[in-house]
Amino acid sequence: MFDKILIANRGEIALRIQRACREMGIKTVAVHSTADADAMHVRLADESVCIGPAASKDSYLNIPAILSAAEITGAEAIHPGYGFLSENADFAAMVEEHGFVFIGPTAEHIRMMGDKITAKQTAEKLGIPCVPGSDGEIATVDEARKCAKEIGYPVLIKASGGGGGRGMKVVEREEDLAEAFSMTRKEALQNFGNAAVYMEKYLGKPRHIELQVIGDSHGNAVHLFERDCSLQRRHQKVLEEAPSPTLTPEERERIGSTVANAMIGMGYRNAGTIEFLYENGEFYFIEMNTRLQVEHPVTEMISGVDLVREQIRVAAGLELSFKQEDLEIHGHAIECRINAEDPKTFVPSPGKIKEYHAPGGLGVRVDSGIYTGYSIPPYYDSMIAKLIVHGRDREECMMRLRRALAEYAIGGIKTTIPLHQTLLANPDIQKGDYDIHWLEKFMGMKKTL
Repeated sequence: MFDKILIANRGEIALRIQRACREMGIKTVAVHSTADADAMHVRLADESVCIGPAASKDSYLNIPAILSAAEITGAEAIHPGYGFLSENADFAAMVEEHGFVFIGPTAEHIRMMGDKITAKQTAEKLGIPCVPGSDGEIATVDEARKCAKEIGYPVLIKASGGGGGRGMKVVEREEDLAEAFSMTRKEALQNFGNAAVYMEKYLGKPRHIELQVIGDSHGNAVHLFERDCSLQRRHQKVLEEAPSPTLTPEERERIGSTVANAMIGMGYRNAGTIEFLYENGEFYFIEMNTRLQVEHPVTEMISGVDLVREQIRVAAGLELSFKQEDLEIHGHAIECRINAEDPKTFVPSPGKIKEYHAPGGLGVRVDSGIYTGYSIPPYYDSMIAKLIVHGRDREECMMRLRRALAEYAIGGIKTTIPLHQTLLANPDIQKGDYDIHWLEKFMGMKKTL
């Protein structure tokens, strides 16, 4: 097992990794920008190294600085968390080339699943169901028209190198296709350095269902059930729950076995998430995230598995500490992403926290690095906390979550806590009757919270 791990991230995920390391008796190194000198992940680490100024490109994305920090502190492994360099295949390769262990999948698998066209082709070969669409890149408008006619409107034009909900356009009619095709290619080149696009059938009312997987270097891989992440704004997740309120046990077993077998076929190592659109009892692969997810706590709450601990064990060359038959779903869990944003306009609200009180009690977990007196910097993602609640069933979980949100006090800045309270009061959410378009339609109709 490792003696020391460098955590190449910040905020709540850096703290989450630190906690797992401390329980395992592993020392931690925190890297930080000048803007994060007073951050909690820096204060609680065994060692810390400043790797650059506030801008991410000069600090958390500064590969030479991170590798140098690992070298001078004697770290043996690097955990990238999520975001930043977590799905950068070149970074993963460089970590290994410099004699450190990358706590994640191989660079080959990151690269394979990072390109949407290659990922879809790989999924099809592994027997994972995919959304009807083009076989690969569409290079011309004529090809786009032909493909759209075959699969039927509406269609979705997607950037091959896109991600995070960016680089996609819905086309309802043939007369809008040429302009959308041209714009998507242009934006893809500008944002991702790759103009390649492909096409998929646009589903009307799908849910976003994703399956957590993890594999080791001994040929073992399992799934840890699904998460329902359908409540989204601009393709960004707002609230996640596990298990999904809509899947049957038979559907869960069918798709779970499919993805676990696919991961064994790939020889996949470490944690990952297979994301699907789900409609009318059918699953359609959209992408694979080759890293730990923001919403991993809801899976931990219903499975009892510490995913970060398991990531570290697998990276150290050990076998998974459990088998598929050992895993069972226990109760229900929901996660609310708490952002430093205006709950009506979603404009970021950085600033000093003048009051902070986290909720507690049975089944309540808060993953956050903020505290009274802490100043939220304006340079990074606006998510400042994750409130995760577990109950014996979905009804108890939602009752507990409403209580926890009412207890949560963050003063001095605006947060999205009122948005979550509004959502939980809605009958559709209470019944679990929503899809990936629900929240944006709701926000369009709701003028005030």
